[in-house]
Amino acid sequence: MWAVAQAADAAPIQHAIAKFLDAQNKGLPGQASYRIGAINASGLPDDCRSLSVMMDANARPWGKTHVNVRCTAGSTWSLYVPVDIHVLVDYVVSARPLHAGQVISAADIRQRQGDLAELPQGILIDPTQAIGQLSRVSLPADRPLRAAMLRQPLVVKQGQNVKVVSGGVDFQVSSDGRALNNAAMDQVVQVRLASGQVISGIAQKDGTVAIAY
Repeated sequence: MWAVAQAADAAPIQHAIAKFLDAQNKGLPGQASYRIGAINASGLPDDCRSLSVMMDANARPWGKTHVNVRCTAGSTWSLYVPVDIHVLVDYVVSARPLHAGQVISAADIRQRQGDLAELPQGILIDPTQAIGQLSRVSLPADRPLRAAMLRQPLVVKQGQNVKVVSGGVDFQVSSDGRALNNAAMDQVVQVRLASGQVISGIAQKDGTVAIAY
């Protein structure tokens, strides 16, 4: 909150919004800049002694959006003000054509610079988010990569013989079974043991299934 002498004056409202955006934009993934839109303070009481600024929980943190300015001491009023936030980031694109089901390597991707406000939602900005993942679809070169386009590779496949490992303090037990479903690393997989019992565990990177006790 920032105390002001006359809330009906647009200048202190703009100053409060600027302080809010300066603090908020520090948490954004790139170089952020903003423009504050028109502030219609006409008709508002001039006895506001304190302002608070917030952004709606469902509002985008960049692009064309708005903030809510409220008087919290003196008069009681609320005002929506448009803001335009730009975030310059390095984002991930395909360096060459990708095929559906292909495991993505560092040579398959590169980075370009752009404004998050103009890029698709879910765009990847960290190359490590793509390396080692499988492409769900075929893509041409220079196509921005989104999280929805990728999936983790399977470490356990349905019908595969797997080793089930369980343990606790100072002990570990392993047994063999057959996987009843596909699973990527850290996903739940059901296993039928030789006894016929069906258990659930977590698929590990090496293809084993871990059960915690």
